[in-house]
Amino acid sequence: MAWLYGSAEAAALSEQAYNGMVRYVRDVLDHARDRRGRLPSQRKAGTLPRWPASAVLAPGATAAMADTLPCGNLPPAVVLDMDETAVLNLGYEYDDAQTARGFDQKRWERWEKAGATKVAAVPGAVAAFRALRAMGVTMVINTNRSAANADQTAQALKNAGLGDFRHGETLFLKGDVDGKSGKDGRRVAIAQKYCVLALAGDQLGDFADLFNPPGPAPAIGRRMLTAVGPIEARWGNGWFVLPNPVYGTGLGTGWDETFPADKRWTDAP
Repeated sequence: MAWLYGSAEAAALSEQAYNGMVRYVRDVLDHARDRRGRLPSQRKAGTLPRWPASAVLAPGATAAMADTLPCGNLPPAVVLDMDETAVLNLGYEYDDAQTARGFDQKRWERWEKAGATKVAAVPGAVAAFRALRAMGVTMVINTNRSAANADQTAQALKNAGLGDFRHGETLFLKGDVDGKSGKDGRRVAIAQKYCVLALAGDQLGDFADLFNPPGPAPAIGRRMLTAVGPIEARWGNGWFVLPNPVYGTGLGTGWDETFPADKRWTDAP
């Protein structure tokens, strides 16, 4: 917690991710403009140049066959997770650090309802949201916060300086679209409205549900998936990861997985 919420190194990594995303999206927009400066969403369907494929994987995609959805002439958007991607939950984590309790869903729901004034923007987020909106890009939040707390969630985002969001339009919550906690269904629904140029998150499930198959988290398998050719090429090229060593599926490795037997060294003075 001290590292993520208090260190300059964590802030720099977050700024780096957001700077990279803004630069990437700006390049995509520049390459998609015609000689009159119009984007595909401002021109007749089928004209050149076109959008690249969406950053959203197509239904049924795998790490080895990571096909993405077409964009057509849809308006551009960026889709981001909320917690520890767009906002830092300082109030909740303060309480967590003080009490050292395990995760409690009811406690988290109380936080969603009452913590809207106790959050801060992730370093780099406010400037990136402002810059991307100035380019005509819609910012969409896809979070597993509860739909029952949509108003409070929108208020937390606004309090963090990230602007206005509307449930079902630019704010998608757990259970929306298909009733699931996995985000693929929501991503596909968003991609039917927008050309999603980039995704951002702090957990691999913010990019594709294929990283989180049913059952116990296969830590080593997940790590290997990130380096499969079609997936490896997406990091920093449409997919942008924010640091979060505090909670989540990324903390699933044990001793043997973290330190392979053939790589261990013991000091023998």
